[in-house]
Amino acid sequence: MKRLLVMAIAAIALTACESTGNPEFRAIDYGPGIVPIAGSLTYRGQPRGRFANMPVGYTFTHEFYSSFGSRVEERYRVLEDGSLDIYSRRITPINISR
Repeated sequence: MKRLLVMAIAAIALTACESTGNPEFRAIDYGPGIVPIAGSLTYRGQPRGRFANMPVGYTFTHEFYSSFGSRVEERYRVLEDGSLDIYSRRITPINISR
């Protein structure tokens, strides 16, 4: 009985770790499909006209602070249609120790 109870608690704890959760809590993301967060250039849709003259495949970095105060560095790539794609994100957490 104790063994079954311990296994059930462990299963619940491990399934909680599998949830996607808030993207602002992930330290590093790479690859397609990165969800924009508040502060991202594409958070409220694609910016218009500002990046249309950049060459296809051009990459650049955008840095800002998240809603939790962590430093966020995102890398963008210009696509064929002039839209932007986030292809990496690095979140540096707050360091409050002295």
